[in-house]
Amino acid sequence: MKTKAAVLRQSGGHERPYTVSKPLTIEEVTLDKPGKDEVIVQIKAAGLCHSDLSVIDGNRPRPMPMVLGHEAAGIVVALGEGVTTFNKGDHVVFAFLPSCGHCEYCMSGRAALCNPGAKANNEGVLLNGGRKIKNHNGDVYHHHLGVSGFAEYAVASIYSLVKIDKAYPFEIAALFGCAVMTGVGAVVHTAQVHMGESVLVVGLGGVGLSAILGAKAAGASQIIAADVSEAKLHVAKQYGATHVVNSSQEHALDQVKQVITPSGVDKSVEFAGAMPALDFAFHATKKGGVTVTGALPHPDARLSLNPLILVGQEKTLKGCYLGSCVPSIDIPNFLALYKKGDLPVDLLITHRLKLDEINEGFERLANGDAIRQVIIFD
Repeated sequence: MKTKAAVLRQSGGHERPYTVSKPLTIEEVTLDKPGKDEVIVQIKAAGLCHSDLSVIDGNRPRPMPMVLGHEAAGIVVALGEGVTTFNKGDHVVFAFLPSCGHCEYCMSGRAALCNPGAKANNEGVLLNGGRKIKNHNGDVYHHHLGVSGFAEYAVASIYSLVKIDKAYPFEIAALFGCAVMTGVGAVVHTAQVHMGESVLVVGLGGVGLSAILGAKAAGASQIIAADVSEAKLHVAKQYGATHVVNSSQEHALDQVKQVITPSGVDKSVEFAGAMPALDFAFHATKKGGVTVTGALPHPDARLSLNPLILVGQEKTLKGCYLGSCVPSIDIPNFLALYKKGDLPVDLLITHRLKLDEINEGFERLANGDAIRQVIIFD
């Protein structure tokens, strides 16, 4: 099958603006037939995420060349050998880490730590180790996190897919594969926010704003939004933040720990991907509290932390990947909350694009001028 796709040939080294350097090229590629436990999905919507931008700018190196994109939804159009859990015409959301279902982590309910899934993602292959994308010369391209959603069609492992109700709009459903799953999951699963607790959200992109929605749905009494962008702080109020703090200001930490709360927040979650942001989140958390980071900073980044604080104040610092979710369970559950009006994620979408506008979209994202941009495929 031939399809148009956005191909990245080099991670890092692209000059700004991306509207000029055009790191992604739109090419016609060929997809191999789906193999055992694989399907072909017609992509209907795909979101532009900072994790994609991190591959473009070199902060998250991946094997090249690669068809980028990891947040997507679409329709199953072809089945490979042995596929019985999906049918043609099923609507699906991609999870950006396949869950094999049989490793020690999947068996214990921690699908976000799936060993075979992580290995496949690091190598740029599908769960079974294959690469199914070729150009007209026969050169093989890598898959991005088992999705490669910036394309009209994609070959995917069934273990990267979650079947959803056909009533959900694709542009909304796509968001639940990354932004919503990660942000809401970090709040309800990793931080385990309880009704009446105070929550600090640092970093107000699509994931951070999803976390605010998640904290509101969980019944948090105070939801403090922190960022260095005044525009994003203004947006956070519309999402349910009860207080906003510019974390770059001199007395920002005192504002959280003395003005808004008596001694700090119960739970904090950080999605900025910068060490000052994580440092702010950790020190804004009160004794006995929990700080969660779900961001992906540069691999060389390091956090300076005095372990005496961990011991003497009994604080907890936790990592969060995939929102600590089990996608096959949590994506349908979160979508049900959207249907009830408890997760109004429509607010996240600021721009709708065509595939050939993708470089403009990533320049807008790099400038901080967008929250969630979604490519719509006709």
